[in-house]
Order: sequence, then C-alpha cells, then structure tokens
Amino acid sequence: MPRDSSQTHDTKAPRKRLLLGVVLLAALAGAVWLAVSGVMTRQQSVATLDKWTQEQAIPTVEVIAPKRGTASQELVLPGDVEAYYEASIFARVSGYLKIWYKDIGARVKAGEKLALIDTPELDQQLEQGKSDLQSVEANATLAELTAKRWKALLSSQSVSQQTADEKSGDAAAKRALVASAQANVDRLQALESFKTITAPFDGIVTARKTDIGALINAGSGGSGVELFKVADTHEMRVYVRVPQAYAGLMQRGIMAELKLSQYPQETFKATLETTSNAIAKDSRTALVELMAANPDGKLWPGTFAEVHFQLPADPDTYRLPTSALLFREHGLEVATIGPDDKVVLKPITVGRDLGTEIEVRSGLEPNDRVIDSPPDSLGAGDTVKIANAAPTAGPHTARLASEKPAAGPAE
Repeated sequence: MPRDSSQTHDTKAPRKRLLLGVVLLAALAGAVWLAVSGVMTRQQSVATLDKWTQEQAIPTVEVIAPKRGTASQELVLPGDVEAYYEASIFARVSGYLKIWYKDIGARVKAGEKLALIDTPELDQQLEQGKSDLQSVEANATLAELTAKRWKALLSSQSVSQQTADEKSGDAAAKRALVASAQANVDRLQALESFKTITAPFDGIVTARKTDIGALINAGSGGSGVELFKVADTHEMRVYVRVPQAYAGLMQRGIMAELKLSQYPQETFKATLETTSNAIAKDSRTALVELMAANPDGKLWPGTFAEVHFQLPADPDTYRLPTSALLFREHGLEVATIGPDDKVVLKPITVGRDLGTEIEVRSGLEPNDRVIDSPPDSLGAGDTVKIANAAPTAGPHTARLASEKPAAGPAE
C-alpha cells in the first residue's frame, strides 16, 4: 500500500534537525578545544620566553688565570750625557788677552797653557811692591844697628834703659814691616802666575769665549766672563730621572744601553753607578747616575740619549691584562668567580704598567679565576656563565662573550 507523502516529510525533518544539532555540537566542541589549546600554548610560550629572557640576562664571561712572576721589561727614559769632569775657566787677574794657544776641540794636558793675559797694572804693582820691600829692609837694617849700639852704651850707663828699649822696639817694628812688604810681593807674584791660563786636568777644550785684545775682568761673577771650558771625556756620566714606581729596581751594576740620534746604528753600554736616594717632589722621580766608557770620544758632553734599561723579573708578583681591571669607587679591583659561580670582587695593589698587562703586587691568589673584560654593571654576588671550561695562562685578549643571543622561541 503506498505511503502517504505527508508522513514521509514528517519523518525526515526530525532526522535533519538531529544531524544539524550533532554538527553544531561538534563545531562548538572543536572551537572550545581550539580556544583551550591556544591559551595553553600561549602560556607555555610566555613561560618559555620568560625563562629564556632570564637566562640571557646572566652575562657570559671568560676567565683567565693570573700569570706568576713578571717578565723582564725594557724601560726607556731620556738621559743627559755629561763629562766625567768639566770646568769653566775664568781669569784671576784683570787685563787684556795677549794670546790664546788652544781652540775648541784641542786635547790638552793638565797644566798646559791655554792663553796669556797682558796685565800692565799688575806688573807696576809688583815693581812698586818690590821697591817698598827694599825700602823697609833698609830701614829695618838701620834700626837693628841702632838698637845694638844703644844696647852697648847701656852697659856703660851712657844711655837710659828706656831709650835702649825704644830702639829695640823700633827695630822689631821695622822687621815686621819687612815681613808685611814681603807678603805683599809674594801675593803680587802669585797673581802674576795667573796671567797664564792653564788646563786644570787632561781633557778637551769644549768652549773658547774670548779672543786676542779682549778686556778681561777677574772673577766668575759680576763682570767676569768665562774664557774656556775644559772637559775630561775619557768616561762619561749619564744622568736619568727614573719614575718613583721603578726607583726600587735601580740597583748598582744594572746595565743599560744608550742610543744617540747622531749614531742611529750604534748602541753604547753604560753601568748604573749610584742613585740620589731621594725622590724629587716636583716630578716624583729619582736621579740616577750611570757611567759609560768613551775610548773613541763619540760621547759628547750635553748629548741627549735614550737610555734603555733591562729590568729584572719579579717572581713574587702576578700579571693580568689591563682589560681585567675594574675602576670602582674603592679603587682598582678585579672580578673573580667563587666556587658557586658567584662574582667576588677583590681589591688589588698594582705595580708597574707593562703596556697591555699590569703588575699586581697584592690581592690575588694563583688559583683565582679572574673575569677578563667584565661588564661595567657586574657586581659582587652576581651569577655569571663561564664560556670557557677552565682558565688559561695564554696570551690575554679581550674575551667578554659578545655573541648576539639566539632568537627567542616563537610565540
């Protein structure tokens, strides 16, 4: 029997509504699942990003070990070369230069003539002094004869004792005048010997500041003028001002090399002789004297020289690269890593500046792990990551890890 069409329509409608409800429920469940999954993924990404950010905030550094002992170092300082002896020659008598015998560069012996001064006034004074001496000698002779006669008359009581004593006293006074006149003649004769200018020691004439006919004034001050300068150059003195930080290393017998601009291919040996044992307040340096042999005469007085010292090694100190230093309010410090990978700041006392390295006198231990090129923001107690597994004692270079951080996890 055929179905009624209205009944068939009524049966299909509920099925469609049921199917639609199922689809809607499935879609809603999927949407809820997607929402929940997205929230969880987002939270996981945020947590991962936060962890990654915290890890990146921890600085990555490399550590080094202090080098034991100080390597030998060449210290170069300016120096002044001076003669072993050097004397400025002045006139002791006034007059006119009659002749000079030695010019600059002449080698002279002690006592050898350098010049002769014409002194007419002094010559006349000497002649007058000799005449005065003869006069007082004659008076003294007469006074002595008179005293003897009066003494003889006294024995016969022809003259008084008072008169005889007066004659004896007059004779003694005349003898004193003779001694005075003789001393004056000796003085003038000594001055006469100064007419001849002579070399005080063996050496070289390094200056002649007079000429024939020049007016000569006696003395070294006022109107007195330097006539000659003589230098003994068989051995030279070299004076160097050494900074206070190196003064303790300047010991007698240390060798040094001299370099002169006029001899660019040569070096000259010198030996430290003595030090001033005092620090100059204006420069904080100590004056050091070296001696240099000069057999060929190449070292001249007044020469500027570069003095190269080879300083000895110091086994009781450490060396660090200058990049490891921290300049803080409490002074110089270095950052070290403790057993728990925490930063420990240690104050240090430095010695010499060795260029790329610094000498550390105190504050370090041989097993310290020193951070090289520490960040300026690094503080005590900070946690750091060590890039290298163990400190090395090799050449120090700037080794702060500066790699860019890898891209963070995708959100």
